[in-house]
Amino acid sequence: MAAQALTEYERQRLENIRRNDEMMAALKLQSKASELSAASKRQRVETKSEKVYPKTKPKNETPMVLRRSLRARGIPPDAKKVVDDPTEPATKIRKSDTKSKPSPPVLGPLEMIEVCSERESHRSLIESILGISNKSLLCRSVKDDVKDSNEIKTEGGGDGSCLKMGPIDNYSNLVKRETEELTCDIKDHKHKNDGSCLKPASLVLNADNIARVVPGRIMAVRFFPCRDSRMIVVGNKFGDVGFWNADHEAEEGNGVYLYHPHSGPISGISIQRHALSKVYTSCYDGFIRLMDAEREMFDLVYHNEDTIYSLSQQSNDANCLYFAEGRGGLRIWDKRTGNCPMEWTLHEDRINSIDFNVENCNIMATSSSDGTACIWDLRSVNAEKLETLMTISHKRAIHSAYFSPSGRFLATTSFDDNVGISGGVNFKDFSLIPHDNQTGRWISSFRAIWGWDDSYIFIGNMKRAVDVISRAHRKRVFVLQSPNISAIPCRFDAHPYDVGILAAATSGGQVYMWTMNQDI
Repeated sequence: MAAQALTEYERQRLENIRRNDEMMAALKLQSKASELSAASKRQRVETKSEKVYPKTKPKNETPMVLRRSLRARGIPPDAKKVVDDPTEPATKIRKSDTKSKPSPPVLGPLEMIEVCSERESHRSLIESILGISNKSLLCRSVKDDVKDSNEIKTEGGGDGSCLKMGPIDNYSNLVKRETEELTCDIKDHKHKNDGSCLKPASLVLNADNIARVVPGRIMAVRFFPCRDSRMIVVGNKFGDVGFWNADHEAEEGNGVYLYHPHSGPISGISIQRHALSKVYTSCYDGFIRLMDAEREMFDLVYHNEDTIYSLSQQSNDANCLYFAEGRGGLRIWDKRTGNCPMEWTLHEDRINSIDFNVENCNIMATSSSDGTACIWDLRSVNAEKLETLMTISHKRAIHSAYFSPSGRFLATTSFDDNVGISGGVNFKDFSLIPHDNQTGRWISSFRAIWGWDDSYIFIGNMKRAVDVISRAHRKRVFVLQSPNISAIPCRFDAHPYDVGILAAATSGGQVYMWTMNQDI
């Protein structure tokens, strides 16, 4: 097909295109356009990548703060903001004056109402303690009148018109007489089958006999040594001292009273049976205070920079305090002089417990973290040093060493997972009973205590129970369990007068009180 002839217009158009191409080639505009297009594409790719993958944040920005629990940060729980035990009702949570950074201790007396968490309850506690004290004094007065009536002598002409009272017993004889009466009471409770004053299976824990007394871990627990009274005092690791009157009336509240007289863990509590209105407490901060319910004061009786690890008193001496201070030291504070006339170094490490033999108060037992428990005679002082009568050794630290109610046996609790029982002549007969004593850092160490005679020893169990060890069989014979137990019981005290009443304290601030079921 012959090529179609071009018009004049078309020939001119083609000529213009050719001329423009030559001009663009001479100016290199095509290469410039290609470079500009490629640069535009790179910019679009970078913009898209920034949106998908953000740049790393500068290192100087504030890092993210992770939330940590109060326990992990070493801060005591604050009942105003959190409930530190979800198993306990909120109504049982007691307010505490303890702060995350404890305030420095006060060098001087403290008014009880000033360190009371709930001031409106303070008067109720004072009336309860004074009532118990007056009741105890009245009972002793009646007994003394009956005994003294047998010693009345007749003078004159034999008509009985002139009477003269016999001699009044001194403090030591009074204590000895009450101890004999308590022994008689215990014998009256004994079962004929095993010679014990109770059967372990007869102990029960009712829901009404449980109270949260203080916040946090309980370090010490004591019954008030009074007949027909169930008043308990405890001390925790924050310096709080709590009281629980288990005999309170329903309209008086829950019977729990909380005070904050110390700035560190409570290491010891001592109450004399003939001075129930006065309670001594010792603390790791090096302070010993005397709670005087009559004056409503926490008096400062002693302070030092060294830590005080334990506290005790002889049952026949209300004037002297024995306390462990520093690394293996033992001091005696005399109330009459207000100072410490005697001081000894008995162990290579801290003394965890001090106990006196009931039958002979000059015989003292100490337990130490150096792995030894020693028996001492306070009458044997040679060159200002005590002579040990017997040394009992464990492979690891010994948390406690307590005499039995008769004074013939000694029970030791060690971190080597054993409970030791010593007896016989000079306590030379020694046997070990295996027991898991690994409580960890959040639970107070186990301390095995005697019951109301020499038959049974009570100690906590990591399975939220109480193991009962038989001295005669040298093994665990029973376990106290209850669905009402929500924490591990670790520190115990047996009521000194009422057989079958046992108090157990936990690291959550609860106190469980077992009682004896008379039907068993």
